[in-house]
Amino acid sequence: MKRWLLALLTATVVLALAACGGADEKEEKSEGGDKDDKKIVVGASNVPHAIILEEAKPLLEEKGYELEIETFQDYILPNKVLDEGELDANYFQHVPYLESQKKEHGYKFENAGGIHIEPIGVYSKKHKSLEELPKGAKILMSSSVADHGRILTMLEKKGLIKLKEGVKKEEAKIEDIEENKKDLEFDYNYEASLLPQVYNNGEGDAVLINSNYAIDAGLNPLKDSIAVEDKESPYVNVIAVRSGDEDKEKIKALVEVLRSKDIQDFILEEWKGSVVPVNE
Repeated sequence: MKRWLLALLTATVVLALAACGGADEKEEKSEGGDKDDKKIVVGASNVPHAIILEEAKPLLEEKGYELEIETFQDYILPNKVLDEGELDANYFQHVPYLESQKKEHGYKFENAGGIHIEPIGVYSKKHKSLEELPKGAKILMSSSVADHGRILTMLEKKGLIKLKEGVKKEEAKIEDIEENKKDLEFDYNYEASLLPQVYNNGEGDAVLINSNYAIDAGLNPLKDSIAVEDKESPYVNVIAVRSGDEDKEKIKALVEVLRSKDIQDFILEEWKGSVVPVNE
């Protein structure tokens, strides 16, 4: 009888301990989940995106969020890694590029909010203005098709070319050029990140460089370029997230901080107009 009671008591204690252990484990997982919800991992280009995010860190801390920044040197990996779930968001691309990547790779991404515009600049070691470009001038530009419409639209506004009637500006291609008074020759076989080096090497007559790469290479788009894209450019750099995540509180907090007056003032002060904040 005593042995039977002892066995029963032992089994009861073991079950109780197992239940407590399960509860503790469940509680730990819950706490870990809460902790993950307070951490935001964002992939970004070095300049200006990562710098802006660094400035946003203390503001996000005040809201209870920890910001971790992962930097990338190209335009391909940040979307690939976001799609794989290793990032909560990325911050490096404008809307037309985001849309082209979704179409090309089938990414299920959403634009969680626009933060700033980086005007593309025209740089030249040989000429001081667009007017000075000679007939047959060689124009070097990014291999990224998503940038071509933007560049051609800018050159059309500057009076160098004319695009075919009815062509969507953001989708324009070299073959959509209808009028080319200077017979400009376009070479678009360059990785965007390499264009500052191409410019420094004195290649071509003019080089079109995205502001993030120009600034990262020590160039000032407003002072060093011979022409710069209008500030009204629709190519807004955005926070991109996986579909459904745009409604998460931490993503809303991230966008809210990046659009705050503190961050907008920082952007204007830091880059003097070569990076322009937006709030829509």
